Amino acid sequence: MTKPLVAIVGRPNVGKSMLFNRLCNQRLSIVEDTPGVTRDRLYAECEWRGRTFNIVDTGGIEPAADTEILQFMREQAQIAIDSATVIVLVTDLRTGVTAADKEVSTLLKRSKKPVVLAVNKADSIGATDPGVYEFYSLGLGDPIPVSAVHGHGTDELLDACFHYFPPEDEQEEEEEVIRVAVVGKPNVGKSSLINTILGEKRVIVSDEAGTTRDAVDTPFENEKGKYIFIDTAGIRRKSKVEERVEHFSVMRAQLAVERADVCLILLDAREGVTEQDTKIAGLVHESGKPSIVVANKWDLVEKETGTMEKMRRSILSDLAFMSYVPVIFLSALTGQRIGRLFDLINYVSEQSAVRISTGMLNSVLADAQAMVQPPTDKGRRLKIYYMTQTGIKPPTFVIFCNSRALFHFSYQRYLENQIRQTFGLEGTPIRMIIRQKGDAT
Repeated sequence: MTKPLVAIVGRPNVGKSMLFNRLCNQRLSIVEDTPGVTRDRLYAECEWRGRTFNIVDTGGIEPAADTEILQFMREQAQIAIDSATVIVLVTDLRTGVTAADKEVSTLLKRSKKPVVLAVNKADSIGATDPGVYEFYSLGLGDPIPVSAVHGHGTDELLDACFHYFPPEDEQEEEEEVIRVAVVGKPNVGKSSLINTILGEKRVIVSDEAGTTRDAVDTPFENEKGKYIFIDTAGIRRKSKVEERVEHFSVMRAQLAVERADVCLILLDAREGVTEQDTKIAGLVHESGKPSIVVANKWDLVEKETGTMEKMRRSILSDLAFMSYVPVIFLSALTGQRIGRLFDLINYVSEQSAVRISTGMLNSVLADAQAMVQPPTDKGRRLKIYYMTQTGIKPPTFVIFCNSRALFHFSYQRYLENQIRQTFGLEGTPIRMIIRQKGDAT
């Protein structure tokens, strides 16, 4: 059964993002005193009265949008309205009813969707502020005073939304959904890739670097599975993160990596691996997430025999610390190899969840030690007793030995390569934990 969707809409700077964060109990949406900070739709999963539903934050609707970005923001809000089970119109008690509020309410009435009217910034406790009654003029029923800052009135607001949820069918088993974070430096085509996959303009695309600021969750399903794509703000070098908003965007991108199941590291195929690409890949590697390097804009690269293989080797050489990662060359503009991308996403996701029996691991360990003896230092040799897998996502192995100090990094890398040669584990990092006699378990 599809979860109900609550869309939060309204004109700019009425506190939609702060209310979204309050309802989700997470700081997912960027909150700033600058109108127009939230540009794309931002999804989160919430629960109320035992019912799970999705909530979406939208950019402010400017009825008289006269710039490209404002028009896109209105378009994104309209898509959220069309998809919503119930709409929450957020207004501002301090400013009262404005002409823009009236125009937005007229737009919502035309949608024929249920609308709950929230009057935000009702921060005082006690008797209802008389200013709330002015909002009856919008013709959307009883206004609900709320305070996104303090949380007042949010229970009543959620109850009003709950009233419009369709009856819950028998509980169906939750199907596996793969969360895919799309990361990369600005302007490499992250939003274009997602729009091509979805076949619609779900994410704002503009030639202006930094257009995407929030990490945007977009559900998608095809014959190969169910996915949630997380489009993230381009990660710039720290020296270029000057705006406070952009600082938060980098933080959101890092958080998106943390909550993803698979990361797509986008590069511009014309440039190859830059210093900033290496740093972004390192962030993904350190997070322990399975990943795929996506060389985008392949249609713009001049080719001759062997160009792709030559570039693949160059990319893996530049990203030597993650030589396990698969590389795909595609074009978000033309859709070239998009189908193959889903096969890789499923594959690396499965690889990160592989479990290997202790018996099989120790057989590989014995063969590896027979081929290359463990290192010695000052006449003392490293003795490895056994190895066992303790976790997945990423595959995590504990190795018990006589001395951690003797277990040189190069020998760890050798054993990792032996495990990969035997069991694959392509696309996923491997974690190795070294324990010696006397360690607390």
